[in-house]
Amino acid sequence: MVNGIVGDSAAWFTRRQETSLLKSLSRNLDASLKCSGMRMHSVWEQGNANAEQGSVGTRDQISSLMESSEEENDAVSGNHAIPAELSRLASNGAKLVDEVLNGPNESCTENFRMDKTIFYKLCDILQGKGLLRHTNRIKIEEQLAIFLFIVGHNLRTRAAQELFRYSGETISRHFNNVLNAIMSISLDFFQPPGSDVPSEISEDPRFYPYFKDCVGAVDGIHIPVVVGVDEQGPFRNKNGLLSQNVLAACSFDLKFHYVLAGWEGSASDFQVFNSAIMRRNRLQVPEGKYYLVDIKYPNVPGFIAPYSNTLYHSKEFPSGYHPQDGRELFNLRHSLLRRATDRTFEVLKARFPILISPPPYPLQTQVKLVVVACALHNYIRMEKPDDWLFKKYEEDTSLQREDSLPPLEAEQPKSTFHMQSLDATFDAEQLQFATQRRDSIATEMWNDYIRDMSSG
Repeated sequence: MVNGIVGDSAAWFTRRQETSLLKSLSRNLDASLKCSGMRMHSVWEQGNANAEQGSVGTRDQISSLMESSEEENDAVSGNHAIPAELSRLASNGAKLVDEVLNGPNESCTENFRMDKTIFYKLCDILQGKGLLRHTNRIKIEEQLAIFLFIVGHNLRTRAAQELFRYSGETISRHFNNVLNAIMSISLDFFQPPGSDVPSEISEDPRFYPYFKDCVGAVDGIHIPVVVGVDEQGPFRNKNGLLSQNVLAACSFDLKFHYVLAGWEGSASDFQVFNSAIMRRNRLQVPEGKYYLVDIKYPNVPGFIAPYSNTLYHSKEFPSGYHPQDGRELFNLRHSLLRRATDRTFEVLKARFPILISPPPYPLQTQVKLVVVACALHNYIRMEKPDDWLFKKYEEDTSLQREDSLPPLEAEQPKSTFHMQSLDATFDAEQLQFATQRRDSIATEMWNDYIRDMSSG
């Protein structure tokens, strides 16, 4: 899988760290609500990592069943304010959520990771589909807030318990209810590629018309996991950390087209890729279109990889070096365009830091968290394209100059799969077509580059 280790499998919250986080959250809420004359209720200064170990699932054993509670009855209110009949039962958590939702919008984006309008819309979607319901004690808004607080601030159950003043069992139940509810409709938030040329390509002469049939980029990332001692072997990646190998197809406007989570960290890049294109719910590529892929993936129909044994990219691009042939020029522009996946992953991790250090949940829950986080990421992008986190990463990320390439002594990228591995998936004619398509793009690009250089 592509470089993407984002956390250490031993990154647990200590009692002191959780106490500090709770104090910080309390101060942030206090500050953001002062301007509207509101203050957050005090939070107990206590916290322990709550390792909720459970049964270990596999990537094909993800359940979408809703948990129900016999202790809590339905409430009939459908409005967003706390109904009168629930006022008497409103907990500190309910009041906290009410204050955030009636305070400045910045308070909602900071604490619930999305603005108030789309928070309320998500509540309506989950309620309208019958996936969540008000109870005598906890409204849908508070249920969603509990979930978003946990994933948006990487809280353990104990910390959320102290923040919302509910039992650990109640916190866990509603966390899982919301997780399963969003998981069950996650496909609604993953849109297939459109037929139009992405503006990121059509409006940039470095990429158009050469990549006019490109719909996005495929890349991978290792998300840390917590598994039992007996299960750790397959999940230990090449860096010695426990992770799940996640493959994602991303658009150039920072949305996910497809996500495959749950593969063991030791699985090879080609193994995960092959699963993504061969499984029943496979990654589908529109006819005549393709995704860009990293050098660790094969150059096959529907997926164009850079040339191996040719300069590609580096963190440092010294000035003064020009591409020497069509392959180098192709690799450079391929690298620049494919960087959209990096920005997409960065926004995802910034919004949902629970993905950065392993949550102490059953494996199937950890796998669901990845898919649900990507679904919410897409939902926010579709509903509010100028969301503050998307704006931040769009403004902070700039494409590198194409007159800069790594020095010649830089490490050359090499393919890490064997061609015989492709025989069972693609025939010789298909592989030849993929090679010719890449060569055609590189040749056209190089001819135009030389012409432009000659004309000054």
